[in-house]
Amino acid sequence: MTEAATKSNGSNGAQATAKFDAVVVGAGVAGLYQLHRLREQGLNVLAIDAASGVGGTWYWNRYPGARFDSESYIYQYLFSEELYKGWSWSEKFPGQPEIERWLNYVADRLDLRKDIQFGTTVKSAHFNEATQRWLVTTDKGDVIDTQFLVACCGMLSAPHVSFPGQETFKGQLFHTARWPKQPVDFAGRRVGVIGNGATGIQVIQTIAGEVGHLKVFIRTPQYIIPMKNPKYSAAEADAYKSKFKLFTERLPHTFTGFEYDFEHAWAGLTRERRREVIEDCWNDGSLKLWISSFAELFFEQEVNAEISEFVREKMRERLKDPKLCEQLIPSEYGFGTHRVPLEQNFLEAFHRPNVEIVGVKNNPIDCVTATGIKTADGTVHDLDIIILATGFDAGTGALTRIDIRGRGGRSLKDDWSRDIRTTMGLQVHGYPNLFTTAVPLAPSAALCNMTTCLQQQVEWIDDCIAYMCRKSLKVVEPTKEAEDGWVAHHDEIANATLIAKTHSWYLGSNVEGKPRRVLSYCGGVGAYRQKCDEVAANDYQGFAMR
Repeated sequence: MTEAATKSNGSNGAQATAKFDAVVVGAGVAGLYQLHRLREQGLNVLAIDAASGVGGTWYWNRYPGARFDSESYIYQYLFSEELYKGWSWSEKFPGQPEIERWLNYVADRLDLRKDIQFGTTVKSAHFNEATQRWLVTTDKGDVIDTQFLVACCGMLSAPHVSFPGQETFKGQLFHTARWPKQPVDFAGRRVGVIGNGATGIQVIQTIAGEVGHLKVFIRTPQYIIPMKNPKYSAAEADAYKSKFKLFTERLPHTFTGFEYDFEHAWAGLTRERRREVIEDCWNDGSLKLWISSFAELFFEQEVNAEISEFVREKMRERLKDPKLCEQLIPSEYGFGTHRVPLEQNFLEAFHRPNVEIVGVKNNPIDCVTATGIKTADGTVHDLDIIILATGFDAGTGALTRIDIRGRGGRSLKDDWSRDIRTTMGLQVHGYPNLFTTAVPLAPSAALCNMTTCLQQQVEWIDDCIAYMCRKSLKVVEPTKEAEDGWVAHHDEIANATLIAKTHSWYLGSNVEGKPRRVLSYCGGVGAYRQKCDEVAANDYQGFAMR
């Protein structure tokens, strides 16, 4: 602790050991910037993170093959030209070690470590209505009294694991989001990977050539886009750095916070010209086909069907084997309604004699045994290593795993177990002075270049707190009417999309019992920013302050 102990008591009788103006939970992309911004306005701030170092997602996700699928030169902080130009990327889509080094560079340049408590898990946060402040408790026994609590816990940071018997397995078992720092030896080993989403794809294509035998347990095939990942020379790094001003002007206002945006209307082009646009986007080797070809693919079934068939055609050309095509090419949902992964020779991995597909849609995994994985038909697949690429309790899981209690002792876990609601993804009615980033009902819950969205949310939160400080206000909370209005607006847009009609983690479908709602705001990054700016310009209309 960096503060002298105080003697204030919380509603639960716990005695505070330290007092701060603000506590930031998380030291990833959002948390580092939030700490910096709040500290710059003169507040006494503490950031807390369970990890031993900075990085958030890019600290924990160190599995084989982990890398960006946003271009490195836009997955950056844009508040400082000096900070931006002080770092040079080695390639367009760099891997986790380089990304972690970049975030350490940021922490060092901004001198952030002195205000971060590492190796500490937040266990609870209770709002004390008598003092109008939060009491935060940690696994170290700390009880921290703070006016503002800012959750920068990440949208994909609560691993989702749901197989009975995992503790009985006598081999090695890893979740991709809690990968060890020590190298894992795959040579000659029998390895099973459960899951073939974006993470599973990166793992599979990376280790297929290292393992003795690889079994991939697949429930839902995925559309893919082949990644083109050129290396950057000093001259090429200088070239993208020269676009800093352009990026600061453009990225916050595109549909997904990337440099490219939708430029064509489907109905306005001939069939031949549509094909040219689709081919050009595909050949870019990025997410451009998904988020910059035709916006209609999210709303119109016929458009989505044509683009989906285009991708299937490309996948068939590479797979050739009819059985592999049946196992690996989606047919039951449309392109872009799930998260679209970039890949590097993922499909070709299944041509290897040591790689085998185990279909688990109609023959699901029953349990993990001492020797491997047992499916419903009674088959036990003997393995030495099990890798769980099973995803996350997205958007909500990081906060519901903390005992957060607001006015009247209401529980955020209980509230969200009934209905997932926020006000613009920035606050939740009933939880005064709790600010949130990367939670549902904002683009940062899935549909954006994360740094673009997280920077915007951090800046809005910082500006709101600064506004309160100038006016000597102590408490801010969205009204029920404002939250109802935002939820209705969010749902109206989301329910008009094909995303809402497809089962995926975008709706929380991967977590049993989780309320169904499209997690991400589908109105676009630029439109969301404009609405947030309008609220602030109107003295934070819809947010009650006192």
